[in-house]
Amino acid sequence: MINVNASNRLNRLPFSRAHQAVLVILSFAYFFDFIDLNTFSYAAPSLLKEWNISTHTIAFITSVSYFGMFIGASAGGWFSDRFGRKKGLILVVTFFSFFSLLSSLAWNPEILGVFRFLTSLGIGATTIVASTYISEFFPSATKGKYQAICITIGICGIPAAGWVAKLVVPSASYGWRFIFLFGAVGIFFPLIARKLEESPKWLDTKGKSEQAHRILLELEAKAEKEKGELPEPAPALRSRQTAVKSVPYRTLFQKPLAGRTFVLVTMWAASTIAIQGFGTWVPTLLVKEGVSMDESIVYVTLGTIGAPLGALIASQISDRVDRKWAISVLSLIIMALGFFYGINPLPMVIVICGFLMHMFERTFSSIAYAYTPELYPVEARASGNGLTYGVGRLANVAGPFVVSSLYSGYGFLSVFLFFTGCWFLCALTVGIFGISSKKQKMQQDDFISEETFVQQKL
Repeated sequence: MINVNASNRLNRLPFSRAHQAVLVILSFAYFFDFIDLNTFSYAAPSLLKEWNISTHTIAFITSVSYFGMFIGASAGGWFSDRFGRKKGLILVVTFFSFFSLLSSLAWNPEILGVFRFLTSLGIGATTIVASTYISEFFPSATKGKYQAICITIGICGIPAAGWVAKLVVPSASYGWRFIFLFGAVGIFFPLIARKLEESPKWLDTKGKSEQAHRILLELEAKAEKEKGELPEPAPALRSRQTAVKSVPYRTLFQKPLAGRTFVLVTMWAASTIAIQGFGTWVPTLLVKEGVSMDESIVYVTLGTIGAPLGALIASQISDRVDRKWAISVLSLIIMALGFFYGINPLPMVIVICGFLMHMFERTFSSIAYAYTPELYPVEARASGNGLTYGVGRLANVAGPFVVSSLYSGYGFLSVFLFFTGCWFLCALTVGIFGISSKKQKMQQDDFISEETFVQQKL
């Protein structure tokens, strides 16, 4: 078997047109992933009238969607680890786009719920496969930056969906169907994804060293043509002797990965409940507190402007700081802002704190997307990434019911105390038990538990 030395050969590559092409392709995937994540929320008000359904039905479809994201993230990670990053990405983007198309044809709430569940399978999987690909393709020193850039571009899909919804949803009683059609544009993704190369690191773990070596030679030749002679790659710490065809999920809960899985599951569950709870419930809670519907929408919309800025900030700091401590500190900042928001629901506070919370939440999530896959070796990277992120989505199935009960029983402030508690748990867990990204060298991590995997396979 050829000693490909994929990690070190990729790490010494300068940013080239090949990297630029990957950014464009993955940003396209993220853009429509974020669009389809939000299309139902824009269609829901119209559905209440056209189908004469209750808010409980809307809540049920929303919860089912989050459950779909959990399954999709877990299954998509497994599929990507077994069959490849490129195949996985093409499959999941096409999958959620197809069922978004079918959502536009739904004829009753039950069928729409089924289609939204299936759409969410692909949405949850796309985030995992795309972030895993970035983690493996870009140099270790800059992968956090480019992960955040993809998120910055992708998250623009949220306001894009909002503007399209504003144009089409009120146009007719069936206008909500067009917002799902907009989300289905991602079905053309395979046409541009043909230019993607399979991950050389993944190929190397599967014993396809010749193919990995060929792709690396092509990337190196393109980089030398654009940038000049390349430095010699650092020597490989170890040579892989055995191809690992699959990694069972139980490996994620055994040494040396069990502690990492615990940290990441806690981080994603706590932060997702707080982020999605804030974004989903604040408009409704403000109205309940006496703010008019129009004012509530304006306040919340102004706050969301901070989201792309937050992802852009992450692109500048993610590779310059220890991601472990960045996640912990950002959690504490968001916690403080959320508490202040809860005790002072005044217009100026709502706008300013809302803007800052959205900004720091997206800085947090962009860095977390880079931090999660780097804690797992290549063999388990997408599976571990998918499971831990997916549990965060699964937690959101119960989140809406917790928030509703707290507000009904204890009022506005109790909801924000719950969110601050989630952020404190996140900060505490990552700060105490998390692994420092400055000490986590990817060329070592690729092989960190090879013996464990091989023994389990045998």
